[in-house]
Amino acid sequence: MYYLILLLLLFVLCNMLFFHCKKRKIVQKICQMTPEEKCNKITEIIEPFGYCYDSRQDIFSTTLHAWQRNFGYTESYNHYAPHFNMVFDNKPIYFDYQDKTWLIELWKGQYGINTGCEIGVYYSDSFVPPMLRDITMFHCVKDKDMLPMSLNLCRNDMNLAKMKKPHWWLTAFVMGVYSEPASLSMNVSITFPNSEMLGAFVNALEAQGYANDTLYICNLTVTFVYDSCSVCKVSRLRRIRCGLAQWKNRNFVKLYLKITKPFVRSLDRVLCLYYFLPFAFRRMFTIKRYKLGKHR
Repeated sequence: MYYLILLLLLFVLCNMLFFHCKKRKIVQKICQMTPEEKCNKITEIIEPFGYCYDSRQDIFSTTLHAWQRNFGYTESYNHYAPHFNMVFDNKPIYFDYQDKTWLIELWKGQYGINTGCEIGVYYSDSFVPPMLRDITMFHCVKDKDMLPMSLNLCRNDMNLAKMKKPHWWLTAFVMGVYSEPASLSMNVSITFPNSEMLGAFVNALEAQGYANDTLYICNLTVTFVYDSCSVCKVSRLRRIRCGLAQWKNRNFVKLYLKITKPFVRSLDRVLCLYYFLPFAFRRMFTIKRYKLGKHR
């Protein structure tokens, strides 16, 4: 028994020494890379997952032609999200325009080790009655139907990320930051091609409780704040699931920050994780629309 314990301790020490040496070499390698080399490498390894890196803010977003675009959207994605450690508030805004039911959905919350937010633009093949909208598969809009949008993600009135461009799925993710969805708010601006579509969207917002004095309309652009807490309105079982997911997220964030020391920027931290624990890197960048799509 004594020799077994001794062998076990020796095995543990050898592994600790191995990983320490490996980590030191990786840190040296990253420190020797130029900023351009780092950006090129991060682009190479995250684009296949549908992501891009914003060096100005040190955040991640989604590309225009991300492969997740092929999956569309259905409400079941939100239903299964806590199973994959994604806990967020979401607001679906449905409205009818040009023989179709459109959906513009907002999300803000915790996505694994990321604090983030999303704006998705979708439509159906025809009009969808309200009672069927939750079970309808909506398509991601085509390039010609993308909308100029902007978002500003804040936590307790502190700016975390900004993004502005025409898109079908505008996102911003701050890696290594933990947040409760209720502490987050989104300043959202959307520009529509004509007053008819703008009016249909504004009417849908007002039907959800937005008052005229909370909507700022300038020409064809509407600006508003999304800060409500949808988790507060769900069942006790879902609150328990979300609480468990957030407990795991909190610990995963701590572990991520510890593993990727001594780096501070997400660019360096992600490269460190990629070289040090490639399986953890792949899991971190697996997108919800891939996993949740299996439940369609």
